[in-house]
Amino acid sequence: MALGRRSRRTDPAKAVSDAGRAVRKPLTGKQAKRMIGVGTAVAPLLAPYALAAAGVARGAWDARRAARLGVATDQLAAYSGPGGALHARLSRVAEALTDLESAHDTEAARTFVADTRPRLADLAVAVRAAEQMPTARRRTAYRAIGQELDRTEIDLLTHLGVATD
Repeated sequence: MALGRRSRRTDPAKAVSDAGRAVRKPLTGKQAKRMIGVGTAVAPLLAPYALAAAGVARGAWDARRAARLGVATDQLAAYSGPGGALHARLSRVAEALTDLESAHDTEAARTFVADTRPRLADLAVAVRAAEQMPTARRRTAYRAIGQELDRTEIDLLTHLGVATD
């Protein structure tokens, strides 16, 4: 403690009792009217900022979801719902098949693309059908579809010359 100065520390018991008294104090009618008056004066001033903040938050949320799915933000609505992630994967694999077909003009690539495209269409139908199933069955179906997509992606990478071991 410094010389000539009084300590500003308060007794902990006194601080607790003071805080308790402040909490127990009831709200009077006059105070309620004052708060409502302040609210009606301040709300129109703060509303545009609140709406702008909500728009920024929604944009950030949409950008995060789009990045997680690997699609553009404007395409996010096409991949909504419980099967949205699988639909996004299916469309990316279909785009990769088109790229493989145009970049690697070999008989093996053409055969792989011709065999895989109908399977991707079947998987897309399976995803849409699974969206109507009960939750447990839908999860099982999505897991099976995901495993099938994993195998297709590995085969695609093999045709592109990428080692997946």
